[in-house]
Amino acid sequence: MIEPLFSERLMLRNFRPEDAQALFAYLSRADVLTHEPDDPRSLAECETLASERAQGDHFLAVCRQEDDRMIGHLYVALQEPAEFDTWEIGYIFNPDFGKQGYATEAARRLLDWLFTEKAAHRVMAMCSPANPNSWRLLERLGMRREGFFQQKAFFRRDAMGRPIWHNAYEYAILSSEWPTGAAN
Repeated sequence: MIEPLFSERLMLRNFRPEDAQALFAYLSRADVLTHEPDDPRSLAECETLASERAQGDHFLAVCRQEDDRMIGHLYVALQEPAEFDTWEIGYIFNPDFGKQGYATEAARRLLDWLFTEKAAHRVMAMCSPANPNSWRLLERLGMRREGFFQQKAFFRRDAMGRPIWHNAYEYAILSSEWPTGAAN
C-alpha cells in the first residue's frame, strides 16, 4: 500500500471500499467516459470496482483535504521490463470539480513522488488526440508528445461488429527534465 501523498489542497491515497459512491458520481456519466474503454458503470459495479482497487496500488483516490471528498482518481503502474524504470500514469476526474486545477495538482504530485521516491527514469501517459483537456494537462506538467499512433486500439464495435478504432498520443518526461528529478 502507498502512504498518502499530500499537495497543497489534495490527498492522494489508496482506494477504500467506501469510495464507491464517489466513483459512481463520475463513472456513471457517459460524458466522462467518452475517451475511455468503459461504458457507464452502475453503483453495484462501482462498489465492486472500489473494493478491487482497495486491494492494490495501481489506482489512487484523489481527495480534497478540506473535506476528504474524492473528486477523481489516478492510475500508476511500472511498465515492463521493470529495469527500464518507466512508469505509466492516467487519470479520470469528476467534471463537477473541473476548472479548479485539481487534476494538474494531483498529477504533478504523483510525478514528483515517482521521480523522488520511486526513482523513476521515465514517466509516460497515453491520451486521445480528440481529448484536448487531457493532452493539455500533460503539456502543463512539462511532458512532451513523443508519438502519434493511428488506430492504436478499439474499445467498442459498431452495429456490424467492426472495431471502432481510436488514435492515441503518447507523452513522456524523463527524471532529468523534472524539477526535483534524480539528475537535477
